[in-house]
Amino acid sequence: MAVLANITAVGVAGRVLLIEGQPGSGKSALALALIDRGAILVGDDAVSVVRIRDTLLAAPPPNTCGLIEIHNVGIAELPVTEGPVALLLTLDPAAPRFPMDIPVRDIEGVPIPMLPFAPGDAVQALRAEYALELHGLPLPKGDEKA
Repeated sequence: MAVLANITAVGVAGRVLLIEGQPGSGKSALALALIDRGAILVGDDAVSVVRIRDTLLAAPPPNTCGLIEIHNVGIAELPVTEGPVALLLTLDPAAPRFPMDIPVRDIEGVPIPMLPFAPGDAVQALRAEYALELHGLPLPKGDEKA
């Protein structure tokens, strides 16, 4: 099992959405917006991952399981989940408006779709859900977790 740093992750309809960015870039803010829409926290600023066959599974990191930093508020404790990784959003203010090709990043030997993603506007959670639907890997067969 490996731990990915500077990655926040949430479970959305059984798949895990990874959110990558520098400290202060908005990872936790996007995660909170998604949680407000029904997502479940996997990990904030670190995520444990393990490859099982052709699937990358993400789980809460043991040292910060269930904890998320809320900017200007403090640390909150939330329920957590785990599941198959479907998409990596890379927070980038210069992300292209219309992505033409979706690159992949190899994580633990599993190619994961990687989408540059502009952070910070009011509808970022809705945009992230559409990104997952349009560009994310499907659930592995027989896996229907939240």
